[in-house]
Amino acid sequence: HTMLRSTCCIPLCPFTAKQPSFPRKQQRITSDHFTLRGGGGGSASAVVSSSGLRELVFVVNPQGANGRTAKEWKKLLPYLRSRLGKDCNVSESLTSGPSHAIDITREAIRDGADAVIAVGGDGTLHEVVNGFFWEGKPVGNLNSEASHSTALGLIPLGTGSDFARTFGWNNDPCEAVERIAKGMRSRVDVGIIDKEGKDLHYFINVADVHLSAKAGFYASKYKKFGNLCYVIGALQAFMGHHNRDMRIRVNGGEWEIYPQVTALCVGNAKYFGGGMKITPNAIPGNGNLEVVVLQDFKWYDFVLKLHKLYNGTHLSVNNVTSRSVLSIEVEEISDSGSIYVQSDGEHLGFLPRKFRILPGAIDMIC
Repeated sequence: HTMLRSTCCIPLCPFTAKQPSFPRKQQRITSDHFTLRGGGGGSASAVVSSSGLRELVFVVNPQGANGRTAKEWKKLLPYLRSRLGKDCNVSESLTSGPSHAIDITREAIRDGADAVIAVGGDGTLHEVVNGFFWEGKPVGNLNSEASHSTALGLIPLGTGSDFARTFGWNNDPCEAVERIAKGMRSRVDVGIIDKEGKDLHYFINVADVHLSAKAGFYASKYKKFGNLCYVIGALQAFMGHHNRDMRIRVNGGEWEIYPQVTALCVGNAKYFGGGMKITPNAIPGNGNLEVVVLQDFKWYDFVLKLHKLYNGTHLSVNNVTSRSVLSIEVEEISDSGSIYVQSDGEHLGFLPRKFRILPGAIDMIC
């Protein structure tokens, strides 16, 4: 896009405050409503604009996709400013490490932002979604006169986003900016992951257990290879992999035995692992999670059936079951403590876990 080329260069300043409750200093740096977030502290200042412009906070992981997210974001900025600058106050917050996007998001919502937009892949989106909640409750806007809640937005940059595929969005950032300019909202569901004695964890895309979660854990170490990291991660996960007998309980009913589970996937949306349509019936606004269980798979089953996993036709394969649930509890029968759990590609530890749906939890710009 020629419109992305620009000689203007905007200095980038990472936002470093860690405490979500601290207000931030606002630093206006141009006449067309572009804001940089500086360090925390200082006097309280709501982000609700006195000029009546929409307040948009863009959360950018500059390390995303081996630094490609930062480069693409810098290219996109001039177009973004020209397209949104007349109607919006645009703020950017660069993350400085793991969980930072959670803090930035909570603070922006408390300050009354119209939308918080995740810029990058599923990892950044995952953190922003978790920032919409605090101690099991939605984060509240401290400005009680706010007319409506803060929306979630997404600009898929870098390696892109599996979540975006469910909506049929491509990786064109200009299209994403257009969606944000229009500001159409739709309620989406969010999944909750519960482990006794631990804080609640939220996911918006797919959570999964055992082989695929283990593959994702290894894949995260090979991000520099792009989407190839998923293949390398899967190969490493297969080494020493054993299918395990599990117990599951759906919607608080009776416990059921599932022998020789290879992987169990809980989908709020359809895709994971770089374009694999693992939970093809999942819809992020229907109030349900889709659970797909693969049982008794050998390594060669994956090789032979991989194309079906990518195009979403694997539900017809033997040893693959699918069901729609409001909640599902998953335990390993032998309780080895070594069955991996992940959500939205982030490693969360090991079984047991309970997964449940929070219907219409977030307004999303789509």
